[in-house]
Amino acid sequence: MEEIADRIAKDIRKFNENVKILDEHKLGPKEIEVMRLAKNYCDDAGSWLEKKDYYTAFASISYAHGLLDTLLKLNSEE
Repeated sequence: MEEIADRIAKDIRKFNENVKILDEHKLGPKEIEVMRLAKNYCDDAGSWLEKKDYYTAFASISYAHGLLDTLLKLNSEE
């Protein structure tokens, strides 16, 4: 189980790194709300990880990444 916990912790760190990328963009009100939701899911993942509920932690961080990936795509320079 330690391997799973390490993976989730790594995913949480990666999420926070990607948030910094979006901090450089001007987000609209709806995008700000999505960012707030994504951050909440990331916080939830950390809480579940501490409680050793790895399934819920992984689901939470995965959902947070999905929301964040959408914002990154909408704000990409491509």
